[in-house]
Amino acid sequence: MFVFGNILSATVEIVDTLLHLYMWTFIISAVLSWVRPDPYSPIVRFLYQITEPALRPIRRLIPMQGVGLDFSPVIVIFIIIFIRTAFIRSLAEIAMRMR
Repeated sequence: MFVFGNILSATVEIVDTLLHLYMWTFIISAVLSWVRPDPYSPIVRFLYQITEPALRPIRRLIPMQGVGLDFSPVIVIFIIIFIRTAFIRSLAEIAMRMR
C-alpha cells in the first residue's frame, strides 16, 4: 500500500506545482495587461492562449463592461487557491496515511 501512497504523493506534488505555476501565469498576464505589451510578441500570445480559456467563462458569468477593471483573473486565482487548499492538501494527507 505504501507504493500507491508514494505514487499519489508524487502526483499531488506535480499537480500542486502545475497549479502554482498556472496561478503565476494569471498574475503575470494581469500585470502585462496594465502596460499594453506588443500583441504580436510570442510571450504575450502564449500567455493569452493559456489564460484565456479559463478567463472566458468567468467573463461570461460576470460581465464587467461598465466597471473598467477586469476582475476575472482575481476570481480564477481564488479558484486555484481553493483547489490547492481543499483538494490538493486532502489528497496529500491521504497519501501520507497510506505510507
